[in-house]
Amino acid sequence: MAVPSFLARERIIAKPGFNRWLIPPAALAVHLCIGQAYATSVYKAALVSHFDSTLTAIGIVFSIAIVMLGLSAALFGTWVDRNGPRAAMFTSAVFWVTGFLVGSLGIYTEQLWLLYLGYGVIGGIGLGIGYISPVSTLIKWFPDRPGLATGMAIMGFGGGALIASPLSRQLMNWYDPVYDGTAGTTPSGNAVAGLFLTLGLLYLVFMMFGAFIVRVPADDWRPAGFDPSTVKQKSMVTSESVSAGNAIKTPQFWLLWTVLFCNVTAGIGILEQAAPMIQDFFRNGETSAVAAAAAGGFVGLLSLFNMAGRFVWSSTSDYIGRKGIYMVYLGVGLVLYVLLATVGSSAVWLFVALAAIIISFYGGGFATVPAYLRDLFGTYQVGAIHGRLLTAWAAAGIAGPLIVNGVLDSQGTPGQLNAGDYRPALFIMVGLLAVGFVANLLVKPVAAKWHEPHATTPATARANPERSTAR
Repeated sequence: MAVPSFLARERIIAKPGFNRWLIPPAALAVHLCIGQAYATSVYKAALVSHFDSTLTAIGIVFSIAIVMLGLSAALFGTWVDRNGPRAAMFTSAVFWVTGFLVGSLGIYTEQLWLLYLGYGVIGGIGLGIGYISPVSTLIKWFPDRPGLATGMAIMGFGGGALIASPLSRQLMNWYDPVYDGTAGTTPSGNAVAGLFLTLGLLYLVFMMFGAFIVRVPADDWRPAGFDPSTVKQKSMVTSESVSAGNAIKTPQFWLLWTVLFCNVTAGIGILEQAAPMIQDFFRNGETSAVAAAAAGGFVGLLSLFNMAGRFVWSSTSDYIGRKGIYMVYLGVGLVLYVLLATVGSSAVWLFVALAAIIISFYGGGFATVPAYLRDLFGTYQVGAIHGRLLTAWAAAGIAGPLIVNGVLDSQGTPGQLNAGDYRPALFIMVGLLAVGFVANLLVKPVAAKWHEPHATTPATARANPERSTAR
């Protein structure tokens, strides 16, 4: 599928002397916008009231968006790599903003199916394309620090809610002065419709800014002082290239799929129930030692660690290796989950510290996986490979809540439980992390039969995108 000439990759090849540090802000402009997906809880109660529906029915909107993220990233990954980041960011902005506009119409007309179609399906496609759009570009601009590069961008997705949550409350208060953002007050449905319309227009501006400042390096470009031959000296890092079609035939891809699925599912185990969980862990009879406001602050703290973990741990992987950092995510994470289940209820500060580190590993796993893919498969179609791998996120987005909610439903009602009621779910997460740890241990360099027979550039990929290259 051809793109208009002003979006074509050839139009955005950087001239000599271009400052590569302008690329992370372009990526952040997109990721901070699509990171709004983590802020849906701000208006969930208002939508339940507006549609006279249930939390489950409204929660499906988010689930659809995450599933579409994984599917669109997998389906359009090769297209993104072939046509470049400007075309991908532009397309992402169109879908993401259209999703908000259609969703706003659905809320205003009280047509829930339009909200599913708009924010869920159309917006979810924008999520997937936008999420992967800067990845391969950043890795090519930062071959000396791929973990740092992807961490800078994907950090934005984790931090998007930190901007969207207070902004959403302020905007809903503007559209509905009766709502003041405090407990016990719920904005009107029309206020949420106005919020969606406003966010759509704001995000259009910022995402287009990112799309039009992004550039790709020339094929022969190298950072000053960087010697590509040093890459070959590192264990688990290849200087070869593997196509997306061949990558999914390798055991390494499916081992990493398992690693990401296990890490994400375990993280969602905390995120899905963060506010009621901390209150239930410190419940004495009908009352909890943790107030509702403090539980809300705990959720905000987890968002900070989610965002910081994406940058800190991904950057650390440049020094200790991608396989090593995942041993930390999964192995240390396993121990932390055991401690959370067994002694987490002994002190609030201990519970908060354990949960915060676990969530930092959750965020770090997202940010590190593109660099892990680059190490194993090269830069040729790393964006497309990343897109296919994100189906693990879509699967985890379904499995995580099902596991946690299923266990808790069998124990009682969240908000009326105690620490012991959460232990079965937490130990299931321990088992998942153990599976992921073993899968990561089994990752080895990709066999030579999957390598491209000669150096491949985006231009040759466009000329023959579907060719089979296994030898």
